[in-house]
Amino acid sequence: MDLQPRLNRRAILQSSAFGFGSIALSQMLAADGLSSPITGPHFSPRAKNVIFIFMSGGPSHLDLFDPKPKLNQLHGQAVPSSFLETLADPVIKGDARCFGSPRTFRRYGQSGMQFSDYAQHLGSCADDLCMVRSMYTTTSNHDPGQLLMQCGSTLFGHPCMGSWVTYGLGSESQNLPGFVVLLSNSGEGVDGGTALWSNGFLPSNYRGVTFRNQGDPILHLSNPDGLSSEMQRQRLKAITRLNSARFEKTGDPEITARIEAYELAYRMQSAAPELVDFSKETEATRTLYGLDQDMTRPFGSNCLLARRMVERGVRFVQLYHSTWDDHSDLNNHLKKNTDMTDLPAAGLIQDLKQRGLLDDTLVIWAGEFGRTPMHEIRRGVNPGKEGRDHHPFGFSILMAGGGIKAGTTIGKTDELGYHAIEDRIHVHDLQATILHCLGLDHTRLTYRHQGRDFRLTDVAGNVVEKLLA
Repeated sequence: MDLQPRLNRRAILQSSAFGFGSIALSQMLAADGLSSPITGPHFSPRAKNVIFIFMSGGPSHLDLFDPKPKLNQLHGQAVPSSFLETLADPVIKGDARCFGSPRTFRRYGQSGMQFSDYAQHLGSCADDLCMVRSMYTTTSNHDPGQLLMQCGSTLFGHPCMGSWVTYGLGSESQNLPGFVVLLSNSGEGVDGGTALWSNGFLPSNYRGVTFRNQGDPILHLSNPDGLSSEMQRQRLKAITRLNSARFEKTGDPEITARIEAYELAYRMQSAAPELVDFSKETEATRTLYGLDQDMTRPFGSNCLLARRMVERGVRFVQLYHSTWDDHSDLNNHLKKNTDMTDLPAAGLIQDLKQRGLLDDTLVIWAGEFGRTPMHEIRRGVNPGKEGRDHHPFGFSILMAGGGIKAGTTIGKTDELGYHAIEDRIHVHDLQATILHCLGLDHTRLTYRHQGRDFRLTDVAGNVVEKLLA
């Protein structure tokens, strides 16, 4: 197929008018399969937006969401050998002893959903939540585990979930990116790094854009001193003409992604500062998110930003908080993380609900795996400072809104919290269900790369009907 005449025509359209030409160009590229066709959902969606709260490091399901009286009863005793058949680490396996949780649990709401004393604010949202206690994954290391949860593959170089969703659905926001990433100011990085919000082999305009919750929302977004908005507009028009000329010669679709990025950046110069200006939010709203407390303010600011983003049409908002990797001193570290995140996460759900946004917004609270029912004592760790190791065989997540069945607990683990034994849900099943809520068939959302069709769920995944309202 000879693309050159069409590409020349596209270049003329691109350079003919600031903004309008690029719209026509994108539509023509879509028609020829050179860019994502934004055709809308495959069927009627229940959710329009996603807020994924990713708690990287592996939160302990046993100390937050899944109480195990039997584990407490066996505290300090050797773990029955039948539970350890899948445990590869010979050091832990040789001295595996049950580690009962010191947390107290109670039931919340009409649903009677159980939360520990470290997650009381989330507990207050019980009747709006779906708790999944039977998640499992196929890797127990942070980088591949986070990649699998976010990108559907343990290998670097694959598109993440936010990229897949915006590739399939586009964005309703004209002045903000369709996919935004917010990093918590916890002082810890995310193990998987920028690969977790990478576009992979999809066009680069589907990559997640990182925002800051104070100062300039995006570094270098503001004009330099002495450069007016009109001067910036004229400069952008000149860059667009140069890029169009280059596109005419090469036909490289990445050039169109660059053009779109420049135009979006220009529009964001006015939209982004307004986004992070909380001055018009009521005092009650600020308190709901914990903005009046030093401990909760950083994560609470990101949660409030997430709500403001979905109000403005951003399709996918990813919040990262690190790290829950508590190999030692579990109780103190877990309290610190929940003190920072429990109130704001609950505030987000409550705020979305009272504004009528929760029905259209799918909220997920999850890490890459859970923690072991046995203790882990590392060198130099004093008694009473024990932790838990990585655990892929059974863990818990929370979901709310966007077509998810509220006030329900799905699945269960065995009496020690080791294996998921009822309604087991793999990461790919979760991803298929998230896409389903957005009106996307995960088997049809594909992209051809290196001679084969790729998708978020690889060659697996089933929609979990029990999760759906």
